[in-house]
Amino acid sequence: MSDAQVSESITIDAPPGVVFGILAAPRQHTRIDGSGSVGSVLSGPDRISSTDQTFTVRMQLFGVPYVIRNRVVEFEPDRLIAWRHFTANRWRYELTPTADGGTTVIETFDTSRADRVTDAVVRWAKFPERNRQGITETLERLKKAAESDATNA
Repeated sequence: MSDAQVSESITIDAPPGVVFGILAAPRQHTRIDGSGSVGSVLSGPDRISSTDQTFTVRMQLFGVPYVIRNRVVEFEPDRLIAWRHFTANRWRYELTPTADGGTTVIETFDTSRADRVTDAVVRWAKFPERNRQGITETLERLKKAAESDATNA
């Protein structure tokens, strides 16, 4: 992993379809957000089904509210989903089925496509370090949500 990427993984006792169903539903992102920055979804599909779809979210950073529009840039059902906003930074989720019917999920915050100005801001705000904590907490919440959904299905 390069300095421009922060990744963590977790194994979830739920099939990839259940896990992906949560990730592909923007309105469920507040349910799994471990960063404390994701608010309500203002617009977007109920379920993402392809690249180039967008969803708009209320956010908060350092206590300051804002609205951001995200565009899906990678999409493979039950395997991969990634989105970005006006910067080139990506939030990416890779899903791999496990032999016992579960799913290993890798979440990555990727700044490798950022321009110099965006990269400087990302480093100044210590996003890689902040995002590692948020990623860890998000993956724990995703595990809890997906395992609950799989049990209740």
